[in-house]
Amino acid sequence: MASGTQNAKDAASSVTDKAKDVASSAVDRTREFAGQVADKARDVAGQATDKAKDAASAAGRKADQVTDKVGSGLTSAADSIRQHAPDSGMLHRAADKVADTLDSSGRYLKEEGLSGMANDLTELIKRNPIPALLVGICLGALIGRATRS
Repeated sequence: MASGTQNAKDAASSVTDKAKDVASSAVDRTREFAGQVADKARDVAGQATDKAKDAASAAGRKADQVTDKVGSGLTSAADSIRQHAPDSGMLHRAADKVADTLDSSGRYLKEEGLSGMANDLTELIKRNPIPALLVGICLGALIGRATRS
């Protein structure tokens, strides 16, 4: 009977060892699979980030192109006003002043672009926070009134 008990213990030990080996192998395969999934997720996230950066860059370039075109249009309008304005008198002075304003606005748009305008607006708001707040409240009220039926 003692040898039967020993055989059962040996068999149980063998089964336990095999179960440990199978479990260890399953854990190793699970870790490997999880690592592969994590690598794939990092790759997909990196690709999505790159695409988002490319899209943002393209949108920025398009906005700068539009701003440049508007600036060119303003300087062109200034030139046209100067060409068609009277040679002297009060109308000449008024047309010259309008043309100068359009010309300087056009140059500003072409040189600064949207990012420069945003920086300038940010600095203006920082220097004048109370008037900026009041302008924001007034604009909000006007937009609210305009959108109400």
